[in-house]
Amino acid sequence: MSLLDTLGSLVGKSPEGGGQQALVSAALEFVNSQPGGLNGLIERFKEKGLGDVVTSWVSNGENQPIAADALHSVLGSETVTNLAAKAGVQPDEVTGLLSQILPHVVNAATPEGEVPAEGKLNATTVLGALGGLSALFGKGNA
Repeated sequence: MSLLDTLGSLVGKSPEGGGQQALVSAALEFVNSQPGGLNGLIERFKEKGLGDVVTSWVSNGENQPIAADALHSVLGSETVTNLAAKAGVQPDEVTGLLSQILPHVVNAATPEGEVPAEGKLNATTVLGALGGLSALFGKGNA
């Protein structure tokens, strides 16, 4: 399933069960599709003055949040519009979903505080590091 299909299928659904894994998979695919993978995405953040935000996701410290509009600025209107059109959602929904999950995905993919050599994120590593994903969405905090 492509990122666009996944995003389209998640709109209007709460991220529970398989939806959580689909959302993480969509974020992984998004990062890996960037020129240079995570390294390329980090460069885009730095170019927009948000290098400290993405660096916090890679490091072992606390993740800084990113607003949907800031993520939109990093991605650019053309990318956001294309993603939205293909997914059949509004642009703010695309960036809203990615702004929620991307910090956690990048953090989980860089457990030693370092970007993988080729900049590609490993789904098995990320899903394993996130554990049942319940913490990611604030569920199961009994």
